[in-house]
Amino acid sequence: MNYVAGAECEVAVIGLGYVGLPAALMFANSGLKTIGVDINMSLLSKIREGKCPLEEKGLSKIFDDLSTKANFSVRESAPISEAYIIAVPTPLDSAKKVADLNAVVAACKSITHVLQKGALVIIESTIPPLTCRNIAGPILESSGLKIGRDILVAHCPERLFPGNVVEEIVHNSRIVGGANQAATDRAAELYGRFVKGEINRTDDVTAEFSKLIENAFRDVNIALANELAAVAEHLGIKIEQAIAMANKHPRVKILKPGIGVGGHCIPIDPWFIAEVAPNETALIPVARRINDRQPERVAAKIRKAVAHIADPCLAIYGVTYKPDVNDQRESPAWQVVELLRQDGYRLDIYDPVAGPKPEGNPIAFAKGHDALVILVEHSEIVDLLANAGSSQILGALAQPIILRF
Repeated sequence: MNYVAGAECEVAVIGLGYVGLPAALMFANSGLKTIGVDINMSLLSKIREGKCPLEEKGLSKIFDDLSTKANFSVRESAPISEAYIIAVPTPLDSAKKVADLNAVVAACKSITHVLQKGALVIIESTIPPLTCRNIAGPILESSGLKIGRDILVAHCPERLFPGNVVEEIVHNSRIVGGANQAATDRAAELYGRFVKGEINRTDDVTAEFSKLIENAFRDVNIALANELAAVAEHLGIKIEQAIAMANKHPRVKILKPGIGVGGHCIPIDPWFIAEVAPNETALIPVARRINDRQPERVAAKIRKAVAHIADPCLAIYGVTYKPDVNDQRESPAWQVVELLRQDGYRLDIYDPVAGPKPEGNPIAFAKGHDALVILVEHSEIVDLLANAGSSQILGALAQPIILRF
């Protein structure tokens, strides 16, 4: 590269979480000298001890690869670098329903004292439109360097699926949007070091917006399915059959209703669109509220199903935010659990993917409980119920109640 005089590395990744660490490892594995930066000292210590801090299929292999080890190191402060990747969390301010950009602001400030002419700054964190221009840009220019003249700025939103990060970080298509064409081209060149999927070039605002559109699309369609399920319940019919019939139409694909929406993207990102255009967004906030109400609806159904039992003890199966993934961030299952706990129900929890996991299997777990409540349908329970496991579970329960959501 050699764009920056005195550079200590070719890529510096600020933030070594679910997004930043895999990106840093892939850059290092591709042959680029990479420094990972984080303020979490225990995380840095673990990496320095040669332990991969993320449990992701295939990630430890990349972490332990000799090429990665030769090119990857970590520290707590930003180095002078050819390129900076900012990959810090952008949670939702739950009271105001706006993006909490404190970590992005802090990350941008942390590199201003080492930012040199010729450097490229890429924000991977999911952010509201115009964040690069109106928030990150002024902070970076406080270094005395001008965007477009002295430094380049781009947005390349992450597209990762927990449980399949290594495959997706390489093979998924990527959006690369620069503040100018030079930034777009250089960012695309950088990601081209390891990305085999299509790299789609655009401007920074379109890149910011496109990422949010992806998750708003999912959220709105899930909300439709959940609302239709409520209508079907009101009508006294089975929503599964109604959706199956509707999906026979060649241009209809209704999703399955569920207990809510979890993960680090879908429950959060749609609010970032509403934040920047509140007068233009009616559907998105409504969809968010429909999905946010689902845990309470599910808890109400559970209460009704066991209302005839004095002091029921419930076996809760599954607490991750989706099947066969160990990620529990924003999990609606935990929201259901908390609502039931607040009501005083006795609960035991079993999750074969993420824990807590007692000894045995779902049949042994169900033994003696008044109901088995399946909140997340991991493959284990789906296979068991498909192979005559229902009768064994019902035989183990004190009351013959299996609730599937």
